[in-house]
Amino acid sequence: RLEMRSFGVKVCVIEPGYFKTMITSVENLEKNFLSCWQKLPEEIKASYGEGYLRQFVAMLKVLQKSYNSDLSLVTNCMEHALTGLHPRTRYSAGWDAKLLYLPLSYLPSAFSDAL
Repeated sequence: RLEMRSFGVKVCVIEPGYFKTMITSVENLEKNFLSCWQKLPEEIKASYGEGYLRQFVAMLKVLQKSYNSDLSLVTNCMEHALTGLHPRTRYSAGWDAKLLYLPLSYLPSAFSDAL
């Protein structure tokens, strides 16, 4: 964003939370993860263990229940960034982005890593 300022280009950052889309579909993610897992060398599979993959997919299934399905929150931010007279530098779309990720971005890395 700052690099583009010297060229007269204003960049607005849109930071959405988690939304129900094809990218966040657990079925698609699980299929892609399993495909990658099959291609891994045996020593890497042994290092992580089969349980790692199962736990990761189970966690995704739990998290998916809280994903927002109202994509207009994101598109409204995009519209304001593109058409507003004085667009903001950052837009956070979704309750999780506003409540969790925005405050988390101001904390020390060690603290946010622990969370």
